[in-house]
Formats: sequence, structure tokens, C-alpha cells
Amino acid sequence: MMIADGIEDEEKWLAEGIAGIQHNAFYLHRAVESNNLREALKYSAQLLSELRTSRLSPHKYYELYMRAFDELRRLEMFFKDEDRHGCSVVDLYELVQHAGNVLPRLYLLCTVGSVYIKSKEAPAKDVLKDLVEMCRSVQHPIRGLFLRSYLAQISRDKLPDIGSEYEGDGDTVMDAVDFVLQNFTEMNKLWVRMQHQGPIRVKEKLDKERSELRDLVGKNLHVLSQVEGVDLEIYKDTVLPRVLEQVVNCKDELAQYYLMDCIIQVFPDEYHLQTLETLLGAFPQLQPAVDIKTVLSQLMDRLSNYAASSAEVLPEFLQVEAFAKLSNAIGKVIEAQVEMPVVGAISLYVSLLTFALRVHSDRLDYVDQVLGACVKKLSGSPKLEDNKATKQVVALLTAPLEKYNDIDTALTLSNYPRVMDHLDAGTNKIMAMVLIQSIMKYNTCVSTAEKVDVLFELIKGLIKDIDGTLADELDEEDFKEEQNSVARLVHMLYNDDPEEMLQIICTVRKHIMAGGPKRLPFTVPPLVFSALKLVRRLQGLDGEVAGEEVPATPRKIFQLLNQIIEALSNVPSPELALRLYLQCAEAANDCDLEPVAYEFFTQAFVLYEEEVADSKAQVTSIHLIIGTLQRMNAFGVENRDTLTHKATGYSAKLLKKPDQCRAVYACSHLFWVDDQDGIKDGERVLLCLKRSLRIANAAQQMANVTRGTGGPVTLFVEILNKYLYFFEKGNPQITSAAIQGLIELIKTEMQSDTATPDPASDAFFACTLRYIEFQKQKGGAMGEKYDSIRI
Repeated sequence: MMIADGIEDEEKWLAEGIAGIQHNAFYLHRAVESNNLREALKYSAQLLSELRTSRLSPHKYYELYMRAFDELRRLEMFFKDEDRHGCSVVDLYELVQHAGNVLPRLYLLCTVGSVYIKSKEAPAKDVLKDLVEMCRSVQHPIRGLFLRSYLAQISRDKLPDIGSEYEGDGDTVMDAVDFVLQNFTEMNKLWVRMQHQGPIRVKEKLDKERSELRDLVGKNLHVLSQVEGVDLEIYKDTVLPRVLEQVVNCKDELAQYYLMDCIIQVFPDEYHLQTLETLLGAFPQLQPAVDIKTVLSQLMDRLSNYAASSAEVLPEFLQVEAFAKLSNAIGKVIEAQVEMPVVGAISLYVSLLTFALRVHSDRLDYVDQVLGACVKKLSGSPKLEDNKATKQVVALLTAPLEKYNDIDTALTLSNYPRVMDHLDAGTNKIMAMVLIQSIMKYNTCVSTAEKVDVLFELIKGLIKDIDGTLADELDEEDFKEEQNSVARLVHMLYNDDPEEMLQIICTVRKHIMAGGPKRLPFTVPPLVFSALKLVRRLQGLDGEVAGEEVPATPRKIFQLLNQIIEALSNVPSPELALRLYLQCAEAANDCDLEPVAYEFFTQAFVLYEEEVADSKAQVTSIHLIIGTLQRMNAFGVENRDTLTHKATGYSAKLLKKPDQCRAVYACSHLFWVDDQDGIKDGERVLLCLKRSLRIANAAQQMANVTRGTGGPVTLFVEILNKYLYFFEKGNPQITSAAIQGLIELIKTEMQSDTATPDPASDAFFACTLRYIEFQKQKGGAMGEKYDSIRI
């Protein structure tokens, strides 16, 4: 209720002030129109007396000031025209000093002073000095600030500057600099004094009001930056030292923050670079509550942009040792501000790193130095839990990746992993994903075991449980995405040197084997295929070489693979392990390593017997075994017979009859391989086909018993197609009579009363018959073979 009353009162006071200005402005206009100087001065003084109020907030006072300012501009035009009022500017300057109240007197004096300078009847520096000194009469903060702001406004185009019409006759640029700096100093004192204008309980309100007035003070620095004559020497010797002296001595955090920011924003980057030591020397002297990190960050960002603007300026950065000075200043600031939060310190290091990457991109030692300083700041503290600080660390670690587009560079930075160690488990994973995505994005190949070791240490949050976080506790989709990323990463590790590549594989194995049962099914397969790729490159090199170091040979790699897959089979993940054993067996076959290939097949059969229990998995596994075994050409007769016997035996033991049938007729291919001499056993092919036919008949009978109707003839048609395949391949045991008999059997089954209509089976059979007819019509040797078959 009291706040609402206060707002209403302030609105009323503002309205009264505006009304007073409008009333006096009416008579002022009449006096100006009638060229009555005395009346004009009288009503202008009364109009300006409204600005003597102390009851308005800065925001409302500004509204009142702008009303008066508009009238003063009109009054200035009247003062310029001596013919209208008949009084010289010198006399007028004396005359307005007789105004009754000090505030109206000084506003009028500044207005006439502007005309006085423009008339050039007195040196500009004398008038400006006179005005800036007399304005000391007003010590009320708000009234004084607006008065001096008016002085700065009316004098900004009348300063004795190079090329200005007011330069010369003893007026120099230094006079302009002295005037602006003196006005700035007095305004800052008034601005700082505002904080003591009320009780402590309204400090927040006072700080807000002060913040609204900051631009009035900063306007002086902007004017200084626009003075053409303020070159680097004047800025370095006069402007910056005096401004910084005022900033440091005022001991007010709001003023110090704003003015330091103002210095950085309004003056040229070239000046900042050449006066870096002086500017940075002020930062440790600022109040502890000042947000130094933001100001310093803005300075470094500006210097970074300046460096990026042209390659010609880079030598200047080296000449002034900009990085060393900035790094030293940041260290002193962090040391001086003991209460600075971690996020503040890290954000400073992020800006310094950005500066180093943009200005000294070739100096990796600078990058590592920044990371080392960050480690020092984080050391002794627990894992980061502050979300903002964590984001800053991620930004710090991401910057080198984005700059160099090359993970190799990050891997050479000794402090990079030490920074990552301070991240919590969740953020560590995020950063690990960033590293992997960087490798994928830029197609980076990590080519040494040492770098791979460092890389996998960096992404350890993805490949093993850390800080007690178990894989079971993670979201399933997120977990799969993480592990698939690791799997893709394994394929990006490569070296042309087989020895180094083997070391890389061993290094990856060391890391991923600690991943636990849930991760291994994702990470082992890519490692196995990476090793098999190396085997293909070394194909034919299976001997051992004497010496301390055994070179990379297929045999040695296969031993390693056996150990890796064995770990996977113990997870357990038997189906996947079985597939990988078969892949290794095929690779060993290509290297003509029969004992090794046989061992892998043995392991696959052991897994099938002991671990693969699901019927669907058994069907898939046995077909994989048959398909792989069919492609083997390294086995001798004994080993091949043993494995073939095992495969056919397991095929006939599958749970479902249709699965048995299909597996058994698939085994027929184990006894007839076109591109391999010596494996064309027609009798055993026929034996497999007849056995599958018996199983198909048994499936039909079982269907009749259980459902009262026969099953579809699909199995018979499939077997017929196998007969046709081997018939065409020239198997003497497969005769046209056998094919004819099978066709008749299928037709009988389809016409049986118990047959179940099945459009798919009917279409399959019809297509097969059309194929036979096509072969007959084609003629030639194949046509003659098919000629005896009647369809």
C-alpha cells in the first residue's frame, strides 16, 4: 500500500513539475517572440527552477529534464541572434550569472557558454574550464549529474580538437582532454555518492536508480574516444591512467564494473593491446564484489576479434606478449578474489583459451598451460556439481576440438585428461560423446597405440562403470547410443604398420574388457572385425620370427581373438560369440591355417551345444555353421568329415520338423562344392535330400494327426528345388526319374482331401514347374537333361 502511494505521489510531483515548465515556457516563448531578453531570462530561470526538485526518481527526473532541455535548445537559438536581443555574448555571459538560484543560473550559464565558445570571442578552453569549475556548486547527486550531462552535451562539438574550428590560439587537444576528464571525475563522484543518499534498507532501490544513471557518466568516456586528437600516446600517458585512477579510488563495485566495461567498449582495440599491462594492472585492485570475469572476458573477446580481423596485427600481439600478460592478470585476479566461485574462474580460463586459440593457434603449449591452470584451480575440490561450472568446463574442453578439427591435437595436451577427471560421471559421458562425434565429423584416424590409450582414458565414462554408476541404472536408449558410438570409434583406429595396428588392438582390448557384461556385446564385435581386417592384410604370414619382439602374424592375432571372444561367450552372449567364432574360422581358412580354423569351429559347436537353448536361435546358428563350413577349403578329409557329421547331426535334432527338414537339406551343400576339387559326393547329397524328404513326410503326417488336415506342401517344393539344383550341377545320383517322382508326390499331396489350401505354396510350385518348362524349351545340353521330365 505504501509503495502504491509512493508511486502515485511521484506521478503527481512529476505532473506538477511538467506543468510548471509548460507554464513558464509559454511566457518564455512570448518573451522570445517579442525579443525581450530580460523577460526571457526571468521565465527561463523560473522554468529551470523546476529541476531543483529532490522528490523524483532518476527515471522521472529524466522526463522532467528532457522537457527543460527542449526549451533550452530554443533559448540557445535566441541567445545566438544578438540582433534580436541587442546584448553582446560577453555581456550576456555576465548577465546570466545574476540569476537567483544556483541550478537555473548554471544551466543558463552553460547555454550562453555554448554560444560564447561558438562566437570565438574567448578561448574555448577558458570558457570550458570556467563552466566545469562552476558546476561544482551543485553537489546534489541527481541534479549535479544531469547538469554536468547537459554541459557534456552542449560542449561535445565545441572541443578544441585536431581539425576543429576551435583549435589554435593556445587551445590544444590536451585542453579538451582535461575538460572531459575533469567533468567525468566530478560526475563519477556524484554518482558514487548516490549510494549514501538513503537508509541501508533501501540499498537495492538506490542501486537500481544508480544503474539507470550510469550512461550519463559513461558518456564522457564516449566523448573522449571520439576526440580525433586523442592518439595512442595521449591515451597511454594521460587518458587511461587518470580514468583508471578514478575507477580504482572510487571503491564502488557498481561504478568499477561499469566503467571498466565502458573503457573496453569505447576505446579502440589497438589502444587496449598497447596499454594491456596498465589496463590489466587495475583488475586486482578492484573490489571483491566486482564481476571481473565478465569484463576480462569481454576484453579478451575484443582482442581475439581484433586478431582475427587481419593477419597484419598478429605480430603486435607477440611483441607485447599479450597472452603472458592476460594469463598473469587472470592468475592475480583469482588469487586476490578468494571468494570468486569456481564458475567465474573457469569462465575466465575459457576466454583465455579462446584468445590463445584465435591469436596463437600454433602454440599448443599455451593451450595446455590454460588447461593446467584450470586443473590447479579445480584440484583439491570434489567433482563439479555446479551445473554452470560444468558447462564452462565442457566449453573449455570443446574449444580445442572445434579449432583444430583434429582429435590428435587434443590427445597431445597433457592436461586435457586431468581436466576431464574433475567432471561428474554424467558430464564425463557427454564430453566423451563430444570427442567421438568430433572424430566422426572430421573423419579423424587415430593411428598410434599411445594416442588410443589416452583417448580411451578420456572416454572411460562410456566404456566402464565409474563412480559407482552401474550400466543397469542407465536409460536403455541412451546406453545403446553410447555403446554404438564406441563401436564406431573402434573402426576409426588404424595404422598401416601391422605391428602398431596390433598394439592398437591390444590397447583397445585392455580398455573394453573392463566394460562389464552389458557393454561387451557392443564393443567386442568391432574389435574382432578390426583384428580380422589386419589378418587379411597379413594373409599368408603365419611363421614365427626369432627375437625379443614377436611380429604381428595371423596366428598371433587369432590367439588374441580367441581370448577376446571367449570373454564374450562368458558374458553370456552365446549367439554373438558363435557368429564371431565362425567369422574367425573363415579368416583362418583364407590364411590356410587348418588347426586354427578347426579350433574356432570347435568353440562354435561347444557354444551351440552348451549355451544356445532357444529354438529360433538354434535354427539361425545351425544355418550359420552350415553356410560357413560350406565355404571352408583348408580342412583335410578327417577334420571336414568330423565337422560335417556334427552339423548334419545337430540339424536332425532341431525341435520343429520343418526346421529339421530345411537344415538337413542345407547340409547337402556340404558334400557338393563346385569350386573345390574332391568334394563332390553325390551319394551323400542324395542321402541328405532323402532324409529331408522323410522329415517332410513326417511333418505332413504330424499335421494330419494333430489338425486333421495336411500341412502346406512348401517343404516338398523346397526339396524339389534342391533336387533341380544338384541335377543341373551334374550330380549323377539325382536323376530325372527322382525329380519326376517328387513332382508327382507334390501333385498328389495338393489334390489330397486333407490338403490345406495355401496360395503361397501353390504359386511356389507353379513357378518351379515354369522353370522346368523354360529349361526344356531352351534346348542344348541342359534342355536334353530336362526333356525326360513330364510336368
